[in-house]
Amino acid sequence: MQTVNIKVIPNAKKNEVCRDEDGRVRVYVKAPAARGRANKELIEVLADYFKVKKSKVSIVRGAKSREKVVGIG
Repeated sequence: MQTVNIKVIPNAKKNEVCRDEDGRVRVYVKAPAARGRANKELIEVLADYFKVKKSKVSIVRGAKSREKVVGIG
């Protein structure tokens, strides 16, 4: 399983994945951070971006934080 450090920005205008110069991945999601909706949408966006099934993406650390470690694969 590969882990990726991610910063999540909820309430964005569109779903988008961006890479910073320092290697961090920034993910913009349209969903608000309430009731885990942003986390659910984050998993969907990352599954599409990395071309894997949603079941292969999991939040390893930081479920209630904007700074997350996500496992892919």
